[in-house]
Order: sequence, then structure tokens, then C-alpha cells
Amino acid sequence: MLNQYKNQIETALDAIRPYLEADGGNVKVVELSDDMVLKLELTGTCSSCPMSTMTLKAGVEEAIKKAIPEITKVEAVNVEIA
Repeated sequence: MLNQYKNQIETALDAIRPYLEADGGNVKVVELSDDMVLKLELTGTCSSCPMSTMTLKAGVEEAIKKAIPEITKVEAVNVEIA
């Protein structure tokens, strides 16, 4: 499933990566499930930032869903709850 959408996902992520990188973080794709849930890994400072949940919902998920409406949900696999 991921291969079909990989370029679109990476393009959407590239639009927000500069903001993540400015704070010492980044994001990488882990998997796209059959039910269109995209799992991402937040890396660098994003993995332990108290604002990472908000960043994921307000920034990353919004950018992904705007580019690929078929994706129903975006989840981070490694976010530590602060």
C-alpha cells in the first residue's frame, strides 16, 4: 500500500520538514496500513518534545490529509507523552 502513495507522502512531508528541522527534528514514514492509517516516526528533538502531539495533528496530519485525502489517520509510533 505504501509504495502506491510514497511519492505523494514524501512531497507532503517535504513541505513541512523545514519547520521540523528548524527545531532539530524530522519525520520518517514507517508504514501505511490497508485501512489507510499512516504511521510516522518523529526523530531528533521531535521524538521527545512536549508539543510533538500538537505538531503531529496540526501540522503533519493536516499536510498529509490535504495532499492525500484517502489517508484516514496519521499516528506517531514513538511519541513520548510529556
